[in-house]
Amino acid sequence: METLVKQIEVGLAIYALIYLALYLIQALLSIAAINKYFLYNDFFHKSILIRSNNSRGISIIAPAYNEGKTIVSNILSLLSQEYPKYEIVIVNDGSSDNTMEQLIEKFELIKIDHETNSDIPTAAIFGYYRSKNPIYYKLLVVDKANIRSKSDALNAGINASKYDLIVCVDVDCILRNDSLATLVKPFLKEPDKVIATGAAIRLSNSSEFKHGTIVTSKYPKNWLARFQELEYIRSFRYGRMALSKLNGLLLVSGALGMFDKKRVIEVGGYHIGFLGEDLELITRIRKHLHEKKTKFKIVYLPESLCWTEGPTDIKTFINQRVRWARGLAQNLYHHRDMFFNPKYGRTGLLAFPYFLLFEFALPIIELLGLLVILADLFFFGLDVYFLFLVSLTTYLVFTTFTLISIYIDQLIYKQFQGIKDMVSIIAMVLIEPFIYHPLLIYSCLKGYYNFFLNKEKKWGVMERTGFTESTL
Repeated sequence: METLVKQIEVGLAIYALIYLALYLIQALLSIAAINKYFLYNDFFHKSILIRSNNSRGISIIAPAYNEGKTIVSNILSLLSQEYPKYEIVIVNDGSSDNTMEQLIEKFELIKIDHETNSDIPTAAIFGYYRSKNPIYYKLLVVDKANIRSKSDALNAGINASKYDLIVCVDVDCILRNDSLATLVKPFLKEPDKVIATGAAIRLSNSSEFKHGTIVTSKYPKNWLARFQELEYIRSFRYGRMALSKLNGLLLVSGALGMFDKKRVIEVGGYHIGFLGEDLELITRIRKHLHEKKTKFKIVYLPESLCWTEGPTDIKTFINQRVRWARGLAQNLYHHRDMFFNPKYGRTGLLAFPYFLLFEFALPIIELLGLLVILADLFFFGLDVYFLFLVSLTTYLVFTTFTLISIYIDQLIYKQFQGIKDMVSIIAMVLIEPFIYHPLLIYSCLKGYYNFFLNKEKKWGVMERTGFTESTL
């Protein structure tokens, strides 16, 4: 038994070294990608796109289920986009609160006849609505039955949309007013190759908005939201940018992503029954295009374009992360035929192995490491000094990477105002491994447990506090 434990320790040490090396490589790739992006960001200047009569049309699709507290602010945000040719498709997914009533009253909606442009199967559609007020001519509302699937609502929006580019957003999000003009640039630069684009997501908690537009981005006051903001900055600045540079992205965030609608329709839209519908869709599109031997590119932009409200209580947070972890396991298992399969190019040889070995497996490896430490402590003798050195080294490496990502983020965007916010965020970085990280590991393991034992898990209800309106 002692020999087995020692062999596991060696394996864990090798894994840790590889992981740290990959993290360093990711950091270098991300910095290079961010630098290149801002050097060549003026390929299509925003002012040209805004004035152009030949812009590509974009349909924004936003499912809404019981979003009465934020639905008006969200639509006002979408209507403030600085882009000449777009529409907004709000899909009321059988809300049981006053979402539909607010839409009808605020935007003066009336029922209309509407022809769909694709026929992806969905639940029953009750009706289509447009505004009597010409100010809201870009708004289309789809009222449909709820079958407890965000994918079904997105498919209904795709069917109703009229443009060849679609942007799928969470309805609780607030977008920067140039989000469309920014996301569309890669499609204009390489129209026959780019199939999807995404961008950084930030937390709206404690930030101030006016008429659906951000006025002041603030570091959240809630301790749990503060940790999530740290995680988002690190994830979007490092992991996503590095994978984008290698064209290995398997995920464009469900909160904000632009797609070539033709490619989405080709694979049958979003699949119902997948908890990580955004991850599964990108995987299926990549698989489809590899099989057709069609060159493609998925681009991630290091821009903060979207603000969303994060969970502020532990129960809701864990429910959210359990769902994400189960969705990851579900997607990897469903598309397991792609692993190390040269037929699927860098998706099978790079992206899938990375997500399996260093995204999915990491919580399991950490749990195994803890069990080995306990075995050493109680049965074989624990080298406390060596454990301390390894733990300290790991702690310093990851806190350093997090601090660098915050520095890069602040250097570019200056999102946080004042010394107080910066001192607070640095303090959270230092304590994150002891408080927030264990919550993440627990949530992931619970998600895997639910998946492998086929336990049903509801999404859970997140109570919205709504957006803070600026008095400026």
